[in-house]
Amino acid sequence: MLPVVAAVLLSSCGSPRAVPSGPDGPGTTIAVVAAENQYGNVAFQVGGRYVHVASVISNPNADPHVYEVSTQVAEEIGSAQVVVQNGLGYDNFMSKLESASPDPGRRVITVQHLLGLADSTPNPHLWYLPATMPKVADRLASDFSSIDPAHAAYFEANAARFVGSLDPWMEAITHFKRTDPNTPVATTEPVADYMLEAAGAHILTPFTLQADIMNGVDPSPEDVAFEASLLRDRKVKVFVYNQQVTDPLTQSFMADARRAGIPVVGVYETMPSPGYDYQTWMLAEMRALGKAVARGVSTSRL
Repeated sequence: MLPVVAAVLLSSCGSPRAVPSGPDGPGTTIAVVAAENQYGNVAFQVGGRYVHVASVISNPNADPHVYEVSTQVAEEIGSAQVVVQNGLGYDNFMSKLESASPDPGRRVITVQHLLGLADSTPNPHLWYLPATMPKVADRLASDFSSIDPAHAAYFEANAARFVGSLDPWMEAITHFKRTDPNTPVATTEPVADYMLEAAGAHILTPFTLQADIMNGVDPSPEDVAFEASLLRDRKVKVFVYNQQVTDPLTQSFMADARRAGIPVVGVYETMPSPGYDYQTWMLAEMRALGKAVARGVSTSRL
């Protein structure tokens, strides 16, 4: 689902969280705020000991779409030198807070714009698109270098190292596409659709149903019946669902899948932590998909 700003649920997603920079303690040269912790993690990997990173949405065990924009969040954004946000309506609260604390020197990286995507782009889960984070890392290195030129080589080397560390994920995607082409898949929301498409999977769930569930709208009876038939009639090899956001409808689909012996794979909108960085998270999601198709193994939680 898309995030919405709601009341009195700050504990669900947490306030901005400082990310330790290394053995020498947190860096304070560059203050960075990321709307989502997956972007914050990449910012930390690029900036290392010369940045202090706070991530607004960082709790993988809660619904990431309902939270309060607290005073602490506003203060973090107001003092940030670099802000990273997704765009496509996913984190509109960031732009509102930036406007409330204008700073002409603040660098704002909106991933939607970095990728050249129109506002009408229907799927906002850009971190599952393999092309996204290399561009984010390069842009972060550039912005960090502009702010702190003395450490430009450090930032550039870190960005290159990060991009190289994505190779196992890219290889897993390529392997799946080669060994299991056009695998039929059902899903609840378009959370991992970009990765599924990159892996050559054939998503049979109507996008209208995915979008309705994502946006908190009741899907049409026709779409619901079609999705249920995909599962009950075993027309798909795996059922992919948003692990962080379930409701009676999505739970009924999960029950249909399990009764039909279809493996289920839970995917996350917020990076699970501790235990993962961005690249190991994406690789774990891809490996879960591979195990589901090759061996019928379900992975409800990473």
